[in-house]
Amino acid sequence: MLDHEIIHPDLLFSLASLGHKDMFAISDAGLPIPVGVKRIDLGYTRGKPPFLEIVELLLRNLVVEKAVLAEEIKTYNKRVHETLLNIIDAYSKRRGRKIEIEYVPHEKFKSYLPNVKFVVRTGEYTPYSNIILVAGVPF
Repeated sequence: MLDHEIIHPDLLFSLASLGHKDMFAISDAGLPIPVGVKRIDLGYTRGKPPFLEIVELLLRNLVVEKAVLAEEIKTYNKRVHETLLNIIDAYSKRRGRKIEIEYVPHEKFKSYLPNVKFVVRTGEYTPYSNIILVAGVPF
C-alpha cells in the first residue's frame, strides 16, 4: 500500500498518468465539465473541500510549468485570486522555477476544457475558482 499524502485512488492514477505539457483542471462546484472529459469529484458539500486546499495539495505533489485562470477572477473573486497567487509564488520559490500564469476570458477558459486529461471538481462555491495546470518535468 502506498503511504502518500494523496489517498484518492482515481486522483493518484490520473496524476501519475500525466506527461509533459498535459493539462488538467481544478474546478469549483459549478464549472461545466464537457461530456467525455474525466471528472474526479471530490466535492461532498458546499465549500468542501475548498478549491485553494486542493490546489495547494496538488502543487505540493506535482511539477507544473503553467497555470491558466479566468480573467474574471481578478474582479469577482479577489480573495481567492490573491491567495492563489501566494500559493503559486510559494510553489515557485520551493521548486526554484516560476509558473507562467495566463489569464483568458472565462468563455475561452471553458473552451480549453475538452483538451484537459481530467477535471478535479471541488465543493468550492465562489465564482471563477477554476484553474488549468500544465504539467512540467522535474529536470
